[in-house]
Amino acid sequence: MSKGRHSIWSSLGVVFVTVGVTIGFIVVALLIGPDIQRVVVRMVVVSLVIFLFILFLRYFALLWFSYLGHAERNVLGVREIKELPPISILVPAYNEGIVLERALTSLMQLEYPEYEVLVVDDGSTDNTLEIATQWEGQRGPGHFRVITKPNGGKATALNAGIEHSHHPLILCMDADSYLEPRALLNAARHFSDPSVGAVAGNVKVENRGRILTRLQALEYIEGLNMPRRAQGFISAVNIVPGPVGLFRREALEEVGGYDTDTFAEDADLTLKIMEVGWRAEYEDQAIAWTEAPESWRDLTQQRYRWTRGILQAIRKRKGIYLRPFPDFPLWISTVQLGFESLVWPVMNVFAHLFFAIVAVLFGAGELIVYWMILLTLLDLVAALVTVSMEEESLALVPMALIYRFVFILFLDVVKMFATMEELFRLDMGWGKLDRLENT
Repeated sequence: MSKGRHSIWSSLGVVFVTVGVTIGFIVVALLIGPDIQRVVVRMVVVSLVIFLFILFLRYFALLWFSYLGHAERNVLGVREIKELPPISILVPAYNEGIVLERALTSLMQLEYPEYEVLVVDDGSTDNTLEIATQWEGQRGPGHFRVITKPNGGKATALNAGIEHSHHPLILCMDADSYLEPRALLNAARHFSDPSVGAVAGNVKVENRGRILTRLQALEYIEGLNMPRRAQGFISAVNIVPGPVGLFRREALEEVGGYDTDTFAEDADLTLKIMEVGWRAEYEDQAIAWTEAPESWRDLTQQRYRWTRGILQAIRKRKGIYLRPFPDFPLWISTVQLGFESLVWPVMNVFAHLFFAIVAVLFGAGELIVYWMILLTLLDLVAALVTVSMEEESLALVPMALIYRFVFILFLDVVKMFATMEELFRLDMGWGKLDRLENT
């Protein structure tokens, strides 16, 4: 059976189960008497309170620790480093001819005393290699080199880059991203602490011309960077992102580089590094701008891969859940990763479905409306706080009005489908974002 048919049948299976449960609930509700209906409504109220409690606990824990991480950096300042070590920057590229030149231009403008840029052409069939070779040589403080290899995926390209690189710190980035000039300076300072093995940078969405991409811009700030900032407060960042991640070479060599058995090589590598005792921190001023999917199809494909990859990385370490000590940072980081990827999407989707059915059948619509207003206000507050901490545009805050009940709900449904496919170990291709011509 083909990959596409695997995906269709698994997705249809989830839909049929969901619809079946919903129809069954409606039939039972129509058959029961008024007394039982009142009991059902009371159960709904209790369920609603429990759900809201979990939701508030999740939000405020992330907000509080995120604020502590932000305050620590702004009050205590960024730790200084006596001597800035040279850095190798790895740029894996497969058919990235449209966006590669912009990425390399940003690297030429970095404010850092010594670094090399190594473009790894992963068997591209477009003009990626041709563009990359035009950049070879010394450009400002950076020395640009190119290697090429047969197509094998991002993880193998990065491993090839690690093997051919020279310096003690290694920055991995995506070819469709570009770095702020002071990104290296801000990230490298964390390595004054010899226990730090990796530093996650701050990824922002560049293309914001559509509602979908503006929602993703808010998601990166509130849904991805807020947890990463909170995790950074305890040096337990569970995903060093692909667009900007700085590593100590010693840590990479100790764990054997990237594995090729997951769709989320970034999450897998981060957990590997933490497993052997290194700390992973977050630097909000190591900024990379990336291109977000501009269609719902591309977004769905991207999140399918993210979800399945994260679940694969977690499955490789399922024993961690049973031994929280002495690996507490790794344990709490893995638990949070599993909760956000596996448990929370199911809770969120079925809570919305359940409460909507009850509102229609038992006349609890007013209660559900209050609940929706409360959650929207919570999202507005969270958006305002996180956007302020990031010193981002306040124009993103109104996106919170449709953030939860449209965008996040859609993503959680996608995650549920992806989880079902991963549960049955169905085949899935890598997938690649369609690039738009630069304007």
